[in-house]
Amino acid sequence: GVGLATVDLGRILGARVIATSASADKRAALAAYGADHVLDVSGDFAAEVKALTEGRGADVVFDPVGGDVFDQSARCTAFDGRLLIIGFTGGRFATLATNYALIKGFSVMGVRAGEYGRRFPDKGQENIDAIWSLAAEGVTRPRVHREFPLDQAVAAMAELRDRRVIGKTVVRCDR
Repeated sequence: GVGLATVDLGRILGARVIATSASADKRAALAAYGADHVLDVSGDFAAEVKALTEGRGADVVFDPVGGDVFDQSARCTAFDGRLLIIGFTGGRFATLATNYALIKGFSVMGVRAGEYGRRFPDKGQENIDAIWSLAAEGVTRPRVHREFPLDQAVAAMAELRDRRVIGKTVVRCDR
């Protein structure tokens, strides 16, 4: 879900989007959502990103995985770029070889939208309004993977835990 939303926003903002995933199904979904290039993270995707950007690297790298993926993310971040830490679904917290940041002069930033909104309510609301505006205009394309009734919430969580979800999982609380 987060990866698809990122591809969607990148497309809307006119960015050249290079997306990654270990799953063939997820790579197909990323391509369908508008990623310009989709790479398999099980290979040396940092080298592929460098090749696609004529050696420059990516200006903004969005990493929700951490671990070994983060190591490659740092390698393919451009000089004066930004490496955004979104999560650590890979199971290992990211550690940065700081020589990459020093030599390339890139910034590393943790991104937690909810916490940002709590600390800066006006700016957080501004961001929410912008996203809802895109949704109301039909510009964004949220993908619902599957809907579950409330009594199957455990099954919904199991799908999330087992990483079988492409998009968002909805648990309905119908009365």
